[in-house]
Amino acid sequence: MNPACRPLCTMREALADPAIFGEMLPGDTWAPWRAILIASRGEVLTGGERAIFTDLTGREREPERPVDELWGIVGRRGGKSRAFSVLGAYLAGLVDYGALAAPGERVKLPIMASTTVQAAKVFSYVLGVFTHSAEMQDMVDGDPTVDTIRLRAGVDIEVRPANYKTIRGETLAAALCDEVAFWHLENSANPDTEILDAIRPGLATTGGPLCILSSPYARKGELYRTYQRDYGADGDPTVLVLRAPSQTMNPSLDPAVVKRAYTRDPAAASAEYGAEFRRDVEAFVSLEAVQACMPGDLREIGPIAGTGYSAFVDLAGGGADAMTLAIGHAEGELAILDAVREIRSVTPDAIVEAFSTLCKAFGVSRVVGDRYAREWPRRGLQMRGT
Repeated sequence: MNPACRPLCTMREALADPAIFGEMLPGDTWAPWRAILIASRGEVLTGGERAIFTDLTGREREPERPVDELWGIVGRRGGKSRAFSVLGAYLAGLVDYGALAAPGERVKLPIMASTTVQAAKVFSYVLGVFTHSAEMQDMVDGDPTVDTIRLRAGVDIEVRPANYKTIRGETLAAALCDEVAFWHLENSANPDTEILDAIRPGLATTGGPLCILSSPYARKGELYRTYQRDYGADGDPTVLVLRAPSQTMNPSLDPAVVKRAYTRDPAAASAEYGAEFRRDVEAFVSLEAVQACMPGDLREIGPIAGTGYSAFVDLAGGGADAMTLAIGHAEGELAILDAVREIRSVTPDAIVEAFSTLCKAFGVSRVVGDRYAREWPRRGLQMRGT
């Protein structure tokens, strides 16, 4: 976090003070969440808290400074909405951003989900914190609306849809993103990657955290990629990822509820309550089958003299969709995928130029594609000799 952003108290102090958050996450059942919230602020953990932290994150030690991103992969009814609402209330109400805001500027803390109805659930928890906490009631400026809490210190907590277009151009104290696993939709013009990439620049001024909470789903999308990359000791130290079943984070959850769910549908229950990414919803072939076809760390095979190559292009007609090109060749009855390129967020002409250059490197003069993007890619490739 930017050193100019002055915390009014530590997270540990706020969680212990009955006038602030002391009654929000009380007792042993909330101990896992308290450990995570304290660690996410770069505060030192006790020995017992550190053992909990290690079990949840796969890391031996807590971060030495506040993290840039906190990803909570937790089963349903695991208390993540309530815990993250406390974190959101802390970042909005107990950190002073006055040294960074321009005259008249209001710093935002958006609560985002696939729909505003879903985001409103976390919003209601945050509102409950400000309403219940004796210390924080006076921070609210006027009466909250159905989608906005205005604070006297110049911070607005707002419900927002998960849309990459509507979050740009604002200074953010933090961002709370709910059920991100379900933001990733095939062929969507508003995918999870685009939305999160649009949020991050808004956090650059304050250095506030991107806070992600979600139950897992399929092994794809930003939630799964971040888990693969940053969970455990080898992950980015500024990105903290925890993964835990519902009952680990909420020991008061009735075991009979979880048992019935596993009896009815083990695959669904393993994701909903066990925090396991699902394998039964993968398209065509499993992730392991794809990875088994990749020799070592090899990601692309260069052109081989005397080999005939074929190319397929999938070009969108506009919006935020990625545009892709695949080049491969046949060896007997075996099909070899030699190169794959994905490009987004640049001009159509630049994409065609890049694809044409790659095709020429492989000696490809004919590219196959569908008609979704109509005539512009055909004309663009033809003009470049492809």
